[in-house]
Amino acid sequence: MSVNNWTIHTGVAVSIPREDIDTDQILPKQFMKLIDKKGFGKHLFFDWRYLDLEGKILNPEFVLNQEGFKNASVLIVCKNFGCGSSREHAPWALSDFGFRAILAPSFADIFSINAAKNGIALVRLKEEEIHSLGEWVSKNPGSQIRINLENLEVQAGEQTFFFHLDSASVNRIRNGWDDIDTTLKNEREILEFERKRKMEKTFLEVRW
Repeated sequence: MSVNNWTIHTGVAVSIPREDIDTDQILPKQFMKLIDKKGFGKHLFFDWRYLDLEGKILNPEFVLNQEGFKNASVLIVCKNFGCGSSREHAPWALSDFGFRAILAPSFADIFSINAAKNGIALVRLKEEEIHSLGEWVSKNPGSQIRINLENLEVQAGEQTFFFHLDSASVNRIRNGWDDIDTTLKNEREILEFERKRKMEKTFLEVRW
């Protein structure tokens, strides 16, 4: 079970107003060597965050390196976020960095599936709403946005927006479930199925 489960999240918001941010930009391929979900956050948006290949010199122009945004946990982006290859390492990096919600007009399909498994809520809003939020965040660095999965509501200052998120994704995030957890919810039925199968189809058993 993930430690990133939540129902209401309030966190510093940051805006990266770019369209079609793909998984290669989120996490470049050279960092896909780890098999554990931890440790990817330092490589998030690597080519934008750093000026050198070793990741030692921060790019002062990139927003995540600027005061007020270093501890951001709510990301505001433009349409088609998470496009490109289907690597699950991309949401691993976002989650490990600390992001719990991403607000955009649209997301790539496979990225959408992987995000909820890692405690990240994908909040779809209209383009004009995203633009309004992006401007508000840029003018108020360090300001927080509140995401509520109970009533599917976004609150930012005096602005309130409503969104839709499928119940399966909400349940994954609220309970911290990954694919194994959702399967084990039916553990009793699985064990009972296996018990009957062994009794009824003994010819399938392997004998050494």
